[in-house]
Amino acid sequence: MSFDPAFYREKKVLVTGHTGFKGSWLCRMLVNAGAEVTGYSLEPPTEPNLFRMAGLEKKMNSVTGDVRDLDHMMQVFREAQPEIVLHLAAQPIVRDSYKNPRYTYETNVMGTVNLLECVRSTPSVRSVLNVTTDKVYLNREWCWGYREEEPLDGFDPYSNSKSCSELVTHSYINSFFGGTDSPAVSTARAGNVIGGGDFANDRIIPDCIRAMEAGRAIGVRNPYSTRPFQHVLEPLAAYLMIAQKQYGDRKFAGFYNVGPEECDCVTTGELVDLFCGCWGEEARWENLAEENAPHEASFLKLDCSKIKSVFGWKPRWHIRECMEMTCRFSKTWLSGGDIPAEMDKEIEEFMA
Repeated sequence: MSFDPAFYREKKVLVTGHTGFKGSWLCRMLVNAGAEVTGYSLEPPTEPNLFRMAGLEKKMNSVTGDVRDLDHMMQVFREAQPEIVLHLAAQPIVRDSYKNPRYTYETNVMGTVNLLECVRSTPSVRSVLNVTTDKVYLNREWCWGYREEEPLDGFDPYSNSKSCSELVTHSYINSFFGGTDSPAVSTARAGNVIGGGDFANDRIIPDCIRAMEAGRAIGVRNPYSTRPFQHVLEPLAAYLMIAQKQYGDRKFAGFYNVGPEECDCVTTGELVDLFCGCWGEEARWENLAEENAPHEASFLKLDCSKIKSVFGWKPRWHIRECMEMTCRFSKTWLSGGDIPAEMDKEIEEFMA
């Protein structure tokens, strides 16, 4: 099962973090489905950035704002009167959270509090999804996947702030959203996403693309770390599915892992090998492991049995297909090609 684009036609949807990598892809999917989309976010976090490449500014109501600013966000909710709220805004980089932990907590924790306060004050809202991360779990470096009932206790400020965001959401559900007339509220804990249009620092695929652009070897910091990599469209389609299903029936609200199949959980080194194979002979990488680097989990997998059981969901693309799409998009960008057309083509192929 996946989301039904027809369901979103003329639905009023508010997306926080819409100018980021995942937010831009999500808004393109919603705009294509005919939704009335309002975005609330800071300016695009990188230059270049996918939001402007995707041509979204003229297709939706894009509001520049900070999730730490409750009054401004409340005003946007009053004006937009959304039915569905998808919360993606975050400080999303682990290593940046070590450099600026206070900003990370303010954004990822109080940003969630402010969003849920806006939901409480907006009767039009019927469905809310808070997007967190696979890193919310107390990581014991197990070789099996974490399930939704495992303890939440991320190690670094980013992961821990997302654990806190989960707990804030749980408290608001118990305290304020338990009634039959209340909006249905869920969280989604997705794995590492790859795909075209990501220009963030300290992410492996953007590092690969920058290396190809500069004609140099790819530097890999943690080649032996295992991560649940998936194409960006996989979790986005799952988010839209959860939001849609709980809109119609509150029994679908809950806490869901969204990740790849077991066979697609690879090390970073294996992922870069796949990239080099898809890109061509000029692609190569070198190990840049740091001695005294900030702590990052070395082994992380998700158990996605729950979302499969509840919705009949399963990933559509394996890791090689994910990488082929990522390389195709990136070569289109480097050659000055039509990015909106490439995005729409990938979305169409994914949905087919």
